[in-house]
Amino acid sequence: MQPRIDRVRERLAGHGCDAFISMTPPVNQYLSGFRGTTSVLLITEQHALFLCDFRYTEQAQDQVSGYDIRELSGRLLVRAGETVAEMGLSRVAFEPQYTTYGEIHALQQGAGDVFVPVDALASKLREVKEPGEIALIREASELAEGVLADLRPFIGEGVQERELAARFEYEFKKRGASGASFDTIALFGARSSLPHGEPGAAALQPEDTVLIDCGCRRAGYCSDLTRTYVFGRMPDVWFQNIYEVTLTAQRNALAAIRPGVTCREVDAAARDVITEAGFGEQFGHGLGHGVGVEVHEAPRLNPQSETLLEAGMVITVEPGVYLPGQGGVRIEDLVAVTSDGCDVLTRTPKELEILVK
Repeated sequence: MQPRIDRVRERLAGHGCDAFISMTPPVNQYLSGFRGTTSVLLITEQHALFLCDFRYTEQAQDQVSGYDIRELSGRLLVRAGETVAEMGLSRVAFEPQYTTYGEIHALQQGAGDVFVPVDALASKLREVKEPGEIALIREASELAEGVLADLRPFIGEGVQERELAARFEYEFKKRGASGASFDTIALFGARSSLPHGEPGAAALQPEDTVLIDCGCRRAGYCSDLTRTYVFGRMPDVWFQNIYEVTLTAQRNALAAIRPGVTCREVDAAARDVITEAGFGEQFGHGLGHGVGVEVHEAPRLNPQSETLLEAGMVITVEPGVYLPGQGGVRIEDLVAVTSDGCDVLTRTPKELEILVK
């Protein structure tokens, strides 16, 4: 973890701060290796402190690298603030996008008004992945894809959306994941037009669309995958039409990915295909997002993003077309940006398929 700590120190100097503090689990995992839910990191020019309470001391000793581990009693954030005061720190950076008013208020009880908001001070470092991180994301993707392949025979007439979603999450843990990287989405028929719908009691029937959006967390890293199928027999031609449009849009976006291209341009490569087919208003979300220790992190692929792609970024490419009252299609792959293009980590086939049981 030392190179990551050193990079935080370099960024601190550029903002005129003498320390960085974080209470955020994904940030703390990235900077220390700790995968628990409650901790405080305090990084200065000379010190790297990992602060926790009794519940996490043993876990920290096993997982944390590069830090002096200190167990505090009482209110952790107040005690952390007191540690800031004891060290004589006067400008302590925190990331406002991850930090609540209540957390800063608790820190101030121990240290006073020394905390300075600095956007993405540490989180910016997470955008470009190290080879080991990409390998872990690939492992998480392979695990999720294996579950999808093995559960396909379970997708039969009468199965409920929430039952299928629960099967995914059970299998993730059974096969070595710590859990799902987000609540699994399984939607049938007309409900597949809900981009982030909640699985319910709907039972699968012939001609239903089957939209599955799933991912798991393995060794602290996430995966994300969406496939859309048809069960039993093909619906009317409208479904084949939007499926082919979505697949063409996704392939067009994949071909546009390379270092130096803006996220906005990659989004446009897919969005223009969908718009020209007459479904622009039915594709209302961004094309994708970064994936790492969080399933949704920077960079964001949308019509506004001027972020330049860099080799080592891992992103999703997930165009969709959603027709209320009829159904929807989304096709999503995980992609690692390479020096001359991209490596599609997702191997599950994307051609339109009818599931039969």
